[in-house]
Amino acid sequence: MTSHVAPDVIPPQRTSGRPRAAAAVRALYKDGGGGYGRGGVFPPTSGGGRKRGPARGAAMLRALGLLWLLLPGLAALEPLSVGLAIGVASALTGYLSYPNFYCSYVECCPRAGQRLNATALKVQLDTKLFGQHLAKDVVLKAVMGFSNNPSPKKPLTLSLHGWAGTGKNFLSQILAEHVHPAGLRSKFVHLFLATLHFPYHDQLKRYKEQLQNWIRGNVTACPHSVFIFDEMDKMHPGLIDAIKPFLDYYEQVDGVSYRKAIFIFLSNAGGDLINKAALDFWTSGKHREEIQLKDLEPMLSVGVYNNKNSGLWHSSLVDRNLIDYFVPFLPLEHKHVKMCVRAEMMARGYAVDEKVVQAVADEMTFFPKEQKIYSDKGCKTVQAKLDIHEDTLTRDSKAKG
Repeated sequence: MTSHVAPDVIPPQRTSGRPRAAAAVRALYKDGGGGYGRGGVFPPTSGGGRKRGPARGAAMLRALGLLWLLLPGLAALEPLSVGLAIGVASALTGYLSYPNFYCSYVECCPRAGQRLNATALKVQLDTKLFGQHLAKDVVLKAVMGFSNNPSPKKPLTLSLHGWAGTGKNFLSQILAEHVHPAGLRSKFVHLFLATLHFPYHDQLKRYKEQLQNWIRGNVTACPHSVFIFDEMDKMHPGLIDAIKPFLDYYEQVDGVSYRKAIFIFLSNAGGDLINKAALDFWTSGKHREEIQLKDLEPMLSVGVYNNKNSGLWHSSLVDRNLIDYFVPFLPLEHKHVKMCVRAEMMARGYAVDEKVVQAVADEMTFFPKEQKIYSDKGCKTVQAKLDIHEDTLTRDSKAKG
């Protein structure tokens, strides 16, 4: 992982004729707006949307650069033809400078004031994330409140906690796709895996510097950047504190505002606390939907703060209340696993076969040992287990067809 720093633009050599023009055009296309994201040149503006003036200027330069390629041939033409060519270049400028035209070919950072579609986000969460009424409600309200606020005081910071397979990664991907349609493939969405990107404890100082440089560079390129930190429970203690200045209530840090960015932490830490609370509710005869955020969040924040294997052990992010929400993901019951199986069948283009649904659910393991209420792997292995029944689904599909 390298720092996203704009490279110096090297002036073209002083040549003549077509080579000089071609070099100029290549440079214009490189520096005039195509260099967003990782490894490219920063855009001419640091705001959420592209300002009309610089965009039109860059487009005019590109159009004139194309015209420059034609000059040797135009010298032999009538003045009227030259005037017509210049007129065409001017017309092209109008199209090239229009944001919608440009952004239909190149991924652009969302414009200032652009809001998320609350209805579409809610529909996706309702139809794809099962058994997590708390997470859906908290995240939807937090994200929409943040999106609708033209002047947030700090970036949105969410910490998602729960056992594997409960939907933490899935929810973060859905959220990323609603901010940037390309989701995890977007150059404005950045996924960090603790065991991959920060494996060595003796390199902690270097990791902190790299992390700060990466975030600084990419937020400069796009204020609406999304940063996802997975495997927080495997993060070296103290590492995540390197980003504390970016999450705080500063208007700017070294000339860069981080207030429009979103930071998401994913962790298995605290999962035991959440599972115990859910089981206590079940034992007392209460429905899981009766569990409220206030029943879990205080316990969760204290638990991860005092857990040396949480990635947030004695972290200044918790000390300074810079994490906006600790979001609990509840353990999934038998009925939720079945929902996952049905959704996966439909995603593969098969009609739902309840016999296969039951068979896959029966192959999962549940806890506690006596009651067998909750899946110990959530829905994590549903896809792999459904692969075993692929022949049955294919045969049934052909029979019905």
